[in-house]
Amino acid sequence: MMKVALISHGCAKNLVDSELILGTLSKAGYEITLNEDEAEIVIINTCSFISDAERESIQSILQMVDVNKKVIVTGCLSQKHADELKVAIPEIKAVVGTTDFVKIVDVIKRIEKEDFVNEVSKNPNYIYPENIERQQITMGASSYIKIADGCNYRCGYCVIPYLRGNYNSRKIENIIDEAEKLVKKGGTEIILVAQDTTGYGVDIYKKPMLPELLRKLNSINGLGWIRVMYAYPTQMTDELLQTIQECEKVVKYVDIPLQHSHPEVLKLMSRPAFDYRPMIENIRKLIPDVSIRTAFVVGYPGETEEHFEHLCQFVRDMKFDRMGVFTYSREKGTPSYSMKPQVPKRVAKARWKKLMEIQQEISKERNKRFVGKLIPCIIECYSDDGEVIARTQYDAPEIDGVVNITTDKHVVPGDIEMVRITGASEYDLLGEL
Repeated sequence: MMKVALISHGCAKNLVDSELILGTLSKAGYEITLNEDEAEIVIINTCSFISDAERESIQSILQMVDVNKKVIVTGCLSQKHADELKVAIPEIKAVVGTTDFVKIVDVIKRIEKEDFVNEVSKNPNYIYPENIERQQITMGASSYIKIADGCNYRCGYCVIPYLRGNYNSRKIENIIDEAEKLVKKGGTEIILVAQDTTGYGVDIYKKPMLPELLRKLNSINGLGWIRVMYAYPTQMTDELLQTIQECEKVVKYVDIPLQHSHPEVLKLMSRPAFDYRPMIENIRKLIPDVSIRTAFVVGYPGETEEHFEHLCQFVRDMKFDRMGVFTYSREKGTPSYSMKPQVPKRVAKARWKKLMEIQQEISKERNKRFVGKLIPCIIECYSDDGEVIARTQYDAPEIDGVVNITTDKHVVPGDIEMVRITGASEYDLLGEL
């Protein structure tokens, strides 16, 4: 059979889909390679959340076409631009939608006989293929588990519901089974992902089931940490917060993208428009040692200087431990695309810079509180110069900071070690064993 390679772009949720694609191919007997040069067929799992992500995905497609690979484009870009992609890059052999990747074996067979294969559902509906075992392409201390996909919200800037359909949860027993398998393979940390993890279970169990899921995961022998990403503001119930506090394996880390602070902008975004301060205070009251990550969008259509200053003050007051800022990306198919007035890009970039500068000072101060303390850290890897790279429970992989450790001791990636913190910067820590 032909050798197949895969290039994965975008978020952790897309990474899980990439690993499911590889699992599907492996089950069918295809030889998988991590080296595109060796492959006849290259599958590119794309992202289309914002313009920059689209450009990165298109660059990969062009690179593979230029070296005469048989290119199959999957994921959000193909779901969003199936017809346009074939016109723009006629060398593409197939486009596969976000919920159609389970048909990848059939698509590969068809591209041998057909000039072009379009396997993109017009009405996507993501159902997790429980019969497929993922073939992981990133092996390390942490593994992602997708507990649901799709989204019932219709935020003004977001194209995801139109690309992946409405919210669909997996059954608890399937998630637990997958977690146990990942732990047996040597995984130390399980990271739960979905478009909205806090909405987990409502569609199939008729009530939020994330607290119940966390308690069951917490009882898995050999599992070190459990992390929850992508919480939604209206679902931060006391039951969920108390569960996070009580379960010793659930890290004291809350990721809750708020997007803005001003109620007028939140309404324009079709987001929950209420004062977030009491909610943040309640999180810190019920989880005293918590680290809170959030994300904001600046330059959204209609955002005034007054709105932006409100956001700046909110960030100064709330002192988030971790924070991401994005400039608004105008995406066709979203409600905000035709909204007026659009904020000039140079204004949005200036606002991004100012908000990040405010947060850098806050992050540095928040990190300083760890100096002198002995805290558990998960070992990630060795750097090229022999330094040990690790993370605290307050840092998610790839998006948050790391701990750079000086030690003569031999450590094993995936182990959790007690590290004395000796220094702090805006994002990273220094430590010793």
